[in-house]
Amino acid sequence: MKIFVLHLILLSCLFQGAATGFAGQPESEIFAQANSFFHQAGSADDAGQARQLYEKALLRYEQLAREVQSGRLYYNIGNTYAALDDIGRAIVNYRRAEKLLPGDENLAQNLGYVLSKRQDVIPARQGEKLLQTLFFWHYDLSHPTRQLLFAGCYVLFWLAAGLIAFTPLPLPRWLAGSLLALSLLLAVSLAVEQLAAGQASGVIVTAEVVARQGDGRNYQPSFTAPLHAGTEFRLLEQRSNWLRVELNDGRQCWLPAQSCELV
Repeated sequence: MKIFVLHLILLSCLFQGAATGFAGQPESEIFAQANSFFHQAGSADDAGQARQLYEKALLRYEQLAREVQSGRLYYNIGNTYAALDDIGRAIVNYRRAEKLLPGDENLAQNLGYVLSKRQDVIPARQGEKLLQTLFFWHYDLSHPTRQLLFAGCYVLFWLAAGLIAFTPLPLPRWLAGSLLALSLLLAVSLAVEQLAAGQASGVIVTAEVVARQGDGRNYQPSFTAPLHAGTEFRLLEQRSNWLRVELNDGRQCWLPAQSCELV
């Protein structure tokens, strides 16, 4: 079932088969209530009433998310936060859904939309841009697609190697070499993605926050301007109520933990 959130481009794929994903009837009833409130909000004429309905749906979705990890559930939570114009928390939940729903087109479209609404534009480091250009397929192809390609290339390599070694068929040796090279590239791509998945990341969820040069408000600001909701980071260290983070462009700073959510 798909929900269209307002007139934005939020294509919402509702959590299908919800009842089988939860422990019992109460959970399925909560999910049905959340879906109902979400539908009502999308068709409400009054903005205030729509907001109240979205908040009711969100309360129930998040109650369920405390009990079970589901990509579709995080996706719905992200859609609801996006409808409430809470960009930071929408991105957090889309990123959580992304880990469980690799390659989902609707999720990628919705995530791209909320990312475009962020106030801070922090480009990737020059080296990362080059890698993204050279190895575009690593970023463009979904994880399952690369797994399938790896398996296919690996099997074809051994088939070609066997035919070259044990039959008189005039197969060129470069064919086996090319298949081996492709298999290695795809294996490295999958391994790199696995390592990256183990690195903690997060998103700023407050409207704005002053990044500091140390783990306290007495430290000088790291930048001339505050950071805003939706800015993503890699977590380097957590100390008391502060996080040492690295932004996409490589700059490092400290952020108060209450201003962020980890993916």
